[in-house]
Amino acid sequence: MMKSDSIIIIPTYNEKENIEKIVRAVFGLEKAFNILVIDDGSPDGTADIVKRLMEKEFKERLFLIERSGKLGLGTAYIQGFKWALREGYDYIFEMDADFSHDPNDLPRLYSACADEGNDVAIGSRYVSGVNVVNWPMGRVLMSYFASKYVKAVTGFNIHDTTAGFKCYKRRVLNTIELDKIKFKGYAFQIEMKFTAYKIGFKIKEIPVIFVNRREGTSKMSGGIFGEAFFGVMRLRLDGWFRKYPSIKD
Repeated sequence: MMKSDSIIIIPTYNEKENIEKIVRAVFGLEKAFNILVIDDGSPDGTADIVKRLMEKEFKERLFLIERSGKLGLGTAYIQGFKWALREGYDYIFEMDADFSHDPNDLPRLYSACADEGNDVAIGSRYVSGVNVVNWPMGRVLMSYFASKYVKAVTGFNIHDTTAGFKCYKRRVLNTIELDKIKFKGYAFQIEMKFTAYKIGFKIKEIPVIFVNRREGTSKMSGGIFGEAFFGVMRLRLDGWFRKYPSIKD
């Protein structure tokens, strides 16, 4: 068994074109990472591909949680976080299956937490300009201004608040009261970062280039951004009135 202090959580829904490629790309890195796939009942057989890889090649490095349907990005990650904490991982990552997040950036996120003393490392599209490839302009603008809007409303000084490519130190997820996280869609990403910031964790943005998926279909929708838009106002109010927990190691 190849021991790893790091687990990468990858939520999937209909990612049969990408899942084997992303698993092999991660396991081809020099640094050893394990992977937990959380599949929301993909009708295209994504979970079957993962099971084959687990049985044939990656028994001790690849893990799978199957869920009965589309239950939301936030609930998938929270279930994955709890699993990773129980299993004793020190560094817990979020990553998409579709290669919009480059596996080669994983060691940089790891190093920002393991070597530089940060608690959260964010793979940021906007920390050094707009580093997005092959996105429709409307989506680039929506995402970019969503982060500007979050910053304006909350005073939270992060350039890419909706980023879904992240590394958390164990103590961050131990401290955040995961069952109190309210949002399920992209507002979940904002809420997790904002909560870590309010508790007092050290957050660093690492510049990455975000590439639009080559295969499969995007899960983005107007409803996702609607939740984010109104959710940010709610987070601001929470920030004033909520008592955040003290940091646990």
